[in-house]
Amino acid sequence: MNYTLTKLPYAYDALEPHFDAKTMEIHHSKHHAAYTDNLNKALNSEGCECKCECGNKTLLEIFHNINEYSVVIRNNGGGYYNHDLFWRILSPNGGGKPNGELLQAIEKSFNSFDSFKEQFSNAAATRFGSGWAWLIKQGDKLVVSSTPNQDNPLMAVAEIKGIPILGLDVWEHAYYLKYQNRRPEYIAAFWNIVNWEEVSRRFNEA
Repeated sequence: MNYTLTKLPYAYDALEPHFDAKTMEIHHSKHHAAYTDNLNKALNSEGCECKCECGNKTLLEIFHNINEYSVVIRNNGGGYYNHDLFWRILSPNGGGKPNGELLQAIEKSFNSFDSFKEQFSNAAATRFGSGWAWLIKQGDKLVVSSTPNQDNPLMAVAEIKGIPILGLDVWEHAYYLKYQNRRPEYIAAFWNIVNWEEVSRRFNEA
């Protein structure tokens, strides 16, 4: 199985002033591209500890049994998947809040949309070092979580498991050129470009 670098549905400068063009270009064309290349190399040549045919496995199958695979596959598989989701839940026409069933589910799980935003923002701000904040679906409820490095809630090693429908990258490479060490400002900017239509689609499919 061979993975290709996600093509962004917008230009690198389309998310200005919230996410700057230079960061977007480096983040996509360097970081995500490296995860993609390294994942393909690992799946097609390195193999895994259990010596299975990992090149024929889907990422979902790999994540569900991630302890059987090498650290290289774990890190780059997570990096590929997480960024693929990230680009798609951003939009220059985003922001505001969702509607319909997703909004109802958020309000049911968190009491209000503002309470959800506060909990998600706190998960992103307090993730020590590098990692991700997530909104995940667990059965009929929604839960906020975070993971270190390039892990995600689909992986067997995740403390809180579920299907991710919204994710925020809090690695420094995602924001340092514009926001330096001011991660909370980056998190606040994120809410202006969330593509709730895409998040709703993922919610309905989960």
